[in-house]
Amino acid sequence: MAKKSKTQRAKASARRQARAEEARQAEAREVEVVEEEAAESGKLGSLLSKTPFKSKKNTESDEDRRARELHEKQVAEREAKEKEKEKKEKKKNRFRFFKECASEMKRVTWPSRTDVFRWSGVVVVALIFFGAFVLVLDNLVVTPLLYLISGLG
Repeated sequence: MAKKSKTQRAKASARRQARAEEARQAEAREVEVVEEEAAESGKLGSLLSKTPFKSKKNTESDEDRRARELHEKQVAEREAKEKEKEKKEKKKNRFRFFKECASEMKRVTWPSRTDVFRWSGVVVVALIFFGAFVLVLDNLVVTPLLYLISGLG
């Protein structure tokens, strides 16, 4: 099997993160739906308790109690999951900087040895050229002009 390029790996990682985020959002939506159902069943229980056919004591206590217990259970589960996520994130954040540095260094396109020597030569030649240019400009143009101006003044 051929090795994946850095771009392909980055895209795959982005797709995995997007899928994970979609899963989190779907889970949040499911919790909201269950909460709404619990709230609706609580409303239904209170409506049924007002009907003349059922006694207020039995209907209200059983249905409301079940709805309340269901809601409390879901809230407790959600809080436990959030605490676990926070603990995991704290552990991940400790060395996140170093992990990000390592991943960035893998993405860097390093020049070859010949490229390094070639571009180093270009830099040295440019430095010599501009150094000579400034030397000529200073000694042959600026200095005589300064002597001329100071001699007239």
